[in-house]
Amino acid sequence: MDERKQYVVDALSIDESWRIFRIMAEFVEAIETLSKIGHAVSIFGSARTKPDDPYYQKAELLAQRLAEAGFGVITGGGPGIMAAGNKGASEAGGQSVGMNIRLPFEQKPNPFANISIDYKYFFTRKVMFVKYAMAYVIFPGGFGTLDELFEALTLIQTKRIKPFPVILVGSEYWKGLVDWLKKTMLCDKKISPADMELFQIIDDPEEAVRHIQKYVIV
Repeated sequence: MDERKQYVVDALSIDESWRIFRIMAEFVEAIETLSKIGHAVSIFGSARTKPDDPYYQKAELLAQRLAEAGFGVITGGGPGIMAAGNKGASEAGGQSVGMNIRLPFEQKPNPFANISIDYKYFFTRKVMFVKYAMAYVIFPGGFGTLDELFEALTLIQTKRIKPFPVILVGSEYWKGLVDWLKKTMLCDKKISPADMELFQIIDDPEEAVRHIQKYVIV
């Protein structure tokens, strides 16, 4: 290997080593911030949901009721359902956490979070969602929302974390997915009947808060 190629290899190796410290720094900052918020609920959903959408309004109301019940609210910090969650919590005087991920499109921090953390790495952010959540509430969304949903279900199913409420809001939206889980995965014995009980579908924000309160004493 000539001297120039060796220099490139060495530079890449150094950059990989320093990346470990950048990852560690994200974990340290997040843990120092989130360890102070107490009981919290993570709310997920599409960044593309507009303020006039009924799901946006439901997410805002849910976050408001959670804050009034003494829960902090954690979202991905961006627009859409995330903004609704942060808005409802902050306007109710609660802790409103926005964990923003730096993306080339779509994701920009919303102005409603009163506690803000900025992430470069998806996986550090996902660890924090799970670590500090007493429950997950999943509104209609896309790939990112499904990713968070199924990671939580997998961790609960495999007993890697203590079970907590996982609530799907939007029975019409989630109907096709739930039917497929029942008629394909369950019927083909890829999951067990108990796995279908790891989540609940609850459309009413007030009922969702009551369900969470049954599992968590604030």
